[in-house]
Amino acid sequence: MIFLQLFLTFFKIGAFTFGGGYAMLPLIQAEVINNGWLTNEEIINFIAVSESTPGPFAINMATYVGSELGGSFGWWGSLCGAACATLGVVLPSFIIILIVAKCFEAFKKNRIVAGCMSGLKPAAIGLIAAAVVSIGKTVLFPSAVTAAVFASLPFWFSVGIVVVMAVLAFKKVHPILIICSSAILGIALGYLFQLPI
Repeated sequence: MIFLQLFLTFFKIGAFTFGGGYAMLPLIQAEVINNGWLTNEEIINFIAVSESTPGPFAINMATYVGSELGGSFGWWGSLCGAACATLGVVLPSFIIILIVAKCFEAFKKNRIVAGCMSGLKPAAIGLIAAAVVSIGKTVLFPSAVTAAVFASLPFWFSVGIVVVMAVLAFKKVHPILIICSSAILGIALGYLFQLPI
């Protein structure tokens, strides 16, 4: 049944990903695409929506996928699908943090625990970097790297928005302003130049 499959898939994602929502992205992409639930393009579109809505990225993604898949059973199926996927992605962290909270003080100076933490930090950064490359490739080069891509307005507008937002982030502009600015800029450029979606 799809509800159990949603729960188990997102439980696995929640249990085996360290480093937060963005570090989960490669595993979410792999599981969702391999199961045929969403296309890569749909995932990219939802990432943009997820970043513009309140709440953690991984929970938003799980809720969305669950709602979409359960939606074929009506509104109650959409609700059940969203609940199963969301509970699946949240439950491992909840269980692990309860255990860590109980044990961390006793083990924080342990060499094995310290080594584990030292190894997990670069792994999380690597997973986030892999997600950036994957998303960047899909956004900037949706079909392939060709000369036509470099001659298109959407490519240069996307590059321009990335550069402007990176500068704003480097200047320590508040993230809410960056998100709102990028959304406004994207909408304005889309309407002005009637860019394809």
